[in-house]
Amino acid sequence: MSFILTLIRNLLGGIIAFFDVVTRGTKLKRTKEAQQQVEKDLKELTLYQFFACPFCIKTRRAMYKMNLPIVKRSVSGGSPYRDELFQGGGKVQSPCLRIEKDDEVKWLYESSEIIKYLQQRFTQ
Repeated sequence: MSFILTLIRNLLGGIIAFFDVVTRGTKLKRTKEAQQQVEKDLKELTLYQFFACPFCIKTRRAMYKMNLPIVKRSVSGGSPYRDELFQGGGKVQSPCLRIEKDDEVKWLYESSEIIKYLQQRFTQ
């Protein structure tokens, strides 16, 4: 039974991911210098995610629109990043944004909170 549920979840997630790519829209435009600074600041961020998860798709879509090429790590079963997420954040839940600043690491869960954080930091 769980195999069928997993299959259905992955199939629906794949369909949602396809439509996300097709309907994504345009990226935020910045000057070359401003984009370089943003990309420098992004080096302290990593998104832990599942490809077909609707909440991860929502987060990736927002990142795309804000023109934020953040490193993404899959936490699918068997991935070393799954263990990394569990060890650092305390649970395997996605999406999760890993924020490194001044030798401190913060793990931010929940797509809406991640998007709010990125908007406040990079679009104002």
